[in-house]
Amino acid sequence: MGAPLLRGKKMDELLANRCSELDTALGRLSLLAAHDALILLKASFSAPKMLHTLRSSPCANHPSLAVFDDFLRKCICAICNLDLSDPQWLQASLPVKEGGLGVRRVTSLAPSAFLASAAGTETLHLQLLRHSLAATTTDRAVDTVNQSINQSINQSIMSFRVA
Repeated sequence: MGAPLLRGKKMDELLANRCSELDTALGRLSLLAAHDALILLKASFSAPKMLHTLRSSPCANHPSLAVFDDFLRKCICAICNLDLSDPQWLQASLPVKEGGLGVRRVTSLAPSAFLASAAGTETLHLQLLRHSLAATTTDRAVDTVNQSINQSINQSIMSFRVA
């Protein structure tokens, strides 16, 4: 379906293309009214555009995701005609019910999207590979993303305790 299964050149190319598409969208969205542009950005050009890739590829912590988020922030700033500080950008990326604009950062979505997809397809994976040696081994990509999330949680806990 077009999503790379491993990190490497293809994943780099795909994520760079997504960043380029978002940059192109910024130019076109600036021709619309601010509200219309914001709705289109939120519903079509931001995280929804990346969701298939985030679910099917282990791209958590990939540098291009931060670049995509930077383009997204640039789009929000251009559409809303303001300059968002880091705390304001964090708030803007929250869901609407939590006081944000509902424009989700892909860096925060990537680990959970991939793990949810892996967990949701684990039974099918085991059924397809039940007679294979691969069925008894763990998926390294899932382990890597799990470790990344655990490190992030531990860092958050430590910074909370310090503060």
